Amino acid sequence: MKNLIVTDAIKAKLKTRHKVELREVEQCFENKLGRLLTDNRALHKTNPPTLWFIAETNKGRVLKMVYIQIEMKIHLKTAYEPNEVEKQIYRLHG
Repeated sequence: MKNLIVTDAIKAKLKTRHKVELREVEQCFENKLGRLLTDNRALHKTNPPTLWFIAETNKGRVLKMVYIQIEMKIHLKTAYEPNEVEKQIYRLHG
């Protein structure tokens, strides 16, 4: 994805902490179904707002994408396997 911005620090976190590859992130953006949700928690509020969704990779791995969007650029904050609470929130609102 040409409009996806991932810093070296985020790439390292994805690889070491979450075991997520960049191609999996791209696949989730391509495979997204449902709506974007906004993270309204006080400690996570950003300007522009932090957005998130849950989607599957082409191999069926379920990941949560968290990012901010500035104009047409998507600035990835993190991506990881969601917990049950996050999955339930997305089922209800996403």
